[in-house]
Amino acid sequence: MIPDYESLMLPLLALAGQKGCVELSTPEAIKVLADQFHLTEEEKTTLLPSGGTFVFASRVSWACTYLKKAGLLIAPRRGHFQITDRGLAVLNGKPTAIDNHFLEQYTEFQEFRRRPSRDTSRPLDAVSVMSGIPEEVIASQYDLQRQALASQLLEAVKASSPQFFERLVVTLLVRMGYGGTLLDAGQAVGRSGDGGIDGVIKEDKLGLDKIYLQAKRWEDKAVGSPEIDRFAGALRRNKADKGVFLTTSTFTAEAIRSAREHPSRIVLIDGPSLAQLMIDYDVAVSVTISYQLKRMDSDFFDVGASDA
Repeated sequence: MIPDYESLMLPLLALAGQKGCVELSTPEAIKVLADQFHLTEEEKTTLLPSGGTFVFASRVSWACTYLKKAGLLIAPRRGHFQITDRGLAVLNGKPTAIDNHFLEQYTEFQEFRRRPSRDTSRPLDAVSVMSGIPEEVIASQYDLQRQALASQLLEAVKASSPQFFERLVVTLLVRMGYGGTLLDAGQAVGRSGDGGIDGVIKEDKLGLDKIYLQAKRWEDKAVGSPEIDRFAGALRRNKADKGVFLTTSTFTAEAIRSAREHPSRIVLIDGPSLAQLMIDYDVAVSVTISYQLKRMDSDFFDVGASDA
């Protein structure tokens, strides 16, 4: 299990204490602490949701940042840290743990916590807002908001008419790159005539291959294996090898197993997956506000250092 950044504070300070006045590089600390916590290769290389940064490395860096803000570490140069007299004094006190609450005893850390917001009459408690690493907190809050939105979308789809659901399926598939144009897909869906198929659309804009569709706008009843078997039978009759079965509900374990066992490739899209795809491809949703999460460009400073 990857430790959180607060759990890394004491081991990181202890590591700096072992080196005394010798500075340590952050990559070196990451390697030593990963071994100390017996992390697997998978845990060492787990990425943040935003990608591009390893979770463990990010947490070590933030632990280092917080210790610096409290005056327990200093940064003699970029990418390196060193213990201070205050840090050594803390280690001599043999603490069992160091966390944000522990660091609050230092004025420098208190000032770091209470950065003014746009409303200068009210301080912004940075630590209470960032109960974890900022990137992880943002990703977590984003996931919560996305799940809430998906739930709202699914409820709205279930309450819609069959005709609306048909248009929704058409719009989504076209946004995903299937079906050619909305007009082409709209003419193809709902006109199959085969009891097990609701529509046939182009797999690409040229129509080199076809995808057969079945859509069930069900409230709570799960789609079972009989429905999948009927769909597979319709695919065989049409000599088709690709099908998509969409539903606003869920699939039983037997239905999932049945789809896997049929020779034709059948993709199952349940209600939660449908809602997530709607968000991914901007169907029935709109952007209210967006933020850019930026990271320091180390290469810029490397070039500057070489010019000095």
